[in-house]
Amino acid sequence: MAKGLGGWVVMVLLMGVLESASGLGVNWGTISINPLPPGYVVKLLQANGIKKVKLFDADFDVLRSLAGTDIEVMVAAPNDMLSRLAYTDGAADDWVKENVTAYNFQGGVNIRWVAVGNEPFLTGYNGSYLNSTLPALRNIVNALQKAGQADTVKAIIPFNADILDGAALPSQTRFKVEYLDQILPMLQIFNNTNAPFSVNLYPFISKYQNPDFPLDFAFFMGTTSPVNDPPNVYNNALDASLDALIAALRAAGYPNMPVLLGEIGWPTDGNEFATVALAGQYNQQLINHLQSNVGTPLRPGVFTEFYMFGLLDENIKSILPGPYERHWGMFFYDGVAKYDLNLAGVPLHSSVSVILPLSNFHLQFRISVIAK
Repeated sequence: MAKGLGGWVVMVLLMGVLESASGLGVNWGTISINPLPPGYVVKLLQANGIKKVKLFDADFDVLRSLAGTDIEVMVAAPNDMLSRLAYTDGAADDWVKENVTAYNFQGGVNIRWVAVGNEPFLTGYNGSYLNSTLPALRNIVNALQKAGQADTVKAIIPFNADILDGAALPSQTRFKVEYLDQILPMLQIFNNTNAPFSVNLYPFISKYQNPDFPLDFAFFMGTTSPVNDPPNVYNNALDASLDALIAALRAAGYPNMPVLLGEIGWPTDGNEFATVALAGQYNQQLINHLQSNVGTPLRPGVFTEFYMFGLLDENIKSILPGPYERHWGMFFYDGVAKYDLNLAGVPLHSSVSVILPLSNFHLQFRISVIAK
């Protein structure tokens, strides 16, 4: 998960653009003491009209539950696999065979993306994955090509704010010099394979780390503190942050590379700024802004593909970053909706319920499914 940086623009990192008929997806994390059965989570996705899901691994039971649906899926090779994928002969071929080819057929799982790691250049990792990420990406791309999957399945890397230099203005933002030896060949691979640049955005963490960060700037409400970057004026953090990334891509020689937002959201507990009311407001304003197709000053009218973080709370996630880490879900960990949210252009409300017996709890939990 991305950490905030020093300036308001890059503290919130980056939004994304990728042409798509339906841009909204969700992150499905499973770090819970008793995660919901995958089949029920798939019903939750379908009831809400959610057509895209991002996973953090390639779990057999989860993928089996997605088979036969029209849900687009992002599978992932976790960071602890990067070294093996990079340096062990045949490891990437085996991984693609077991986690993509085995599922990605007519009537199977609609796998569209392979995430190679997750925020591997995060400062907190102290460079652990700095040298293995690029060769792992290259090997996964080659494995997809050999498996005949490369036309429909693209390899990406979900990055975080640590890759940008923290410039005060969007137009001045560049990739950090210390990462260029890795970033530039990655950009070439993405460009050659028609893959997007993927980033994660957490404006909440900007507020958490800097109480002076203006909420109105994050919440699309106009602001008393706009970012003036002539000829453009930015009244919300999303547009300013997106154009910061676009400026960095332009400077690197890829002005038209599409961008995919891998994670964005607002938590509901664990901090004074993490409340159900604020999370519902932020997520709705975010969805409204993106679905308006307004775009940004540097890419007007460009649609954004994005993945909300997250679908469900995860009640045994590490709270080392803060107690809020367990409260990112639009639903509680047992599937109960936290707030009403318009996900697909029409108002949604809690109107469908099923009783789910969980024998290992020796209880029954009511799952409130938001449905049209």
